Amino acid sequence: MGKKVKINIPKLLVKLNMSLREFSRRTDIRHSTLSELSNGKRERISFRHIESIADTFNITDIREIITLEDTED
Repeated sequence: MGKKVKINIPKLLVKLNMSLREFSRRTDIRHSTLSELSNGKRERISFRHIESIADTFNITDIREIITLEDTED
């Protein structure tokens, strides 16, 4: 069994009651980048993006943004 980092953009959108476009506008992260992160099509997230999300929404626990999950490899 392996591990995989998961980006929690969909959960944040629900929690904040916000569209992806509004999330993009507030964080200054391209909509297409956020969409790819949300859909699991992008496997990398930059520290700048994590910091922007945390700063914009006053997130103090990184686990609200990313989590580590078990995979069935």
